[in-house]
Amino acid sequence: MPFRILHEDITKMHTDAIVNAANSRLLEGGGVCGAIFAAAGARELQAECDAIGFCETGHAVITKGYRLPARYIIHAVGPVWNGGRSGEKEALASAYTESLKLAASHDLESIAFPLISSGIYGFPKQAAFETAVSAIRAFLENHEMEVDLIVFDREAVQLGAGVSEELRHYLEKRHTDLSHLPEEAALLYDRQCCEDSAGKPYNEAPQMDVSADQKPHPAHHPLFSPLQKRGRTSRERSLDELVNAGAETFSQMLLRLIDEKGMSDVETYKKANMDRKLFSKIRSNPDYAPKKDTVLALAVALRLSRDETLDLLGSAGYTLTGSRKTDVIVRFFIEHGQYDIYRINEALFSYDQPLLGA
Repeated sequence: MPFRILHEDITKMHTDAIVNAANSRLLEGGGVCGAIFAAAGARELQAECDAIGFCETGHAVITKGYRLPARYIIHAVGPVWNGGRSGEKEALASAYTESLKLAASHDLESIAFPLISSGIYGFPKQAAFETAVSAIRAFLENHEMEVDLIVFDREAVQLGAGVSEELRHYLEKRHTDLSHLPEEAALLYDRQCCEDSAGKPYNEAPQMDVSADQKPHPAHHPLFSPLQKRGRTSRERSLDELVNAGAETFSQMLLRLIDEKGMSDVETYKKANMDRKLFSKIRSNPDYAPKKDTVLALAVALRLSRDETLDLLGSAGYTLTGSRKTDVIVRFFIEHGQYDIYRINEALFSYDQPLLGA
């Protein structure tokens, strides 16, 4: 772990291995294959490939990386698309699985894949992406490895039509531009107006009309009209209340929640798309200060409600904010009871946001 979707140049990846979308005769080709041969040094790489000679569709072989940042190249042969009637998906999944097994047998800890067969072999990009993710996540259920999937065309990552449209509307309502407000105003707004008086999410943010040189006190800003709708009254909290509210550190709260949910450490960090070493640091250090997206990944892994997520974020000094698109997207999935971190990361990738856990 973890698994990342990236929009990068695979020839520049500093992983233990990169995967070449190879042909069965292991000859230098075009597209990704040609780029890898050129970057590695075509003459030396072709000589080693010639010595191997052949690789069947759905299988993989390994060579040195030569001039690449990666130490090895794994050459995986994907299928040519023939309308989906000739076992293409199974063969493509096998190309990923065999590559991962080969990497594991060489004690490699990180690997980067292209979207195999999605170029001149004609495999539909979305189907190629879904097949890749399915094969990779199945492997990672029982193995520890950092896996990157390099996606050149973002259109290959498509959410379901219903989810995509609903998420778009949700973002339009929730993703309010608060950048010109004082920081305390934006945070207070996000903390206070998540729900209406009936306990339902408060979707309609008030319209703002604040000039660049006009920065009113947060309590007087029109954003805070929801506070009046909810009938809240302000009250200063006592020192004892403030101290007790922060008595549990992030690490302590996390470990308590893991126990309450009846989950194991391994189950937790895998569902959070998190590296085992990072999780060990969190467990061993009661005062560990995590990044915000690490907290969100763990909230997803533990299937926390929105309120529980806010509590866990608060223990690390964060909150959910409508001015950060990542927060809005994650909140959308949490409020809809969808806790598949792979799907959440696909949505984040689609909106060009950092991924969770990775």
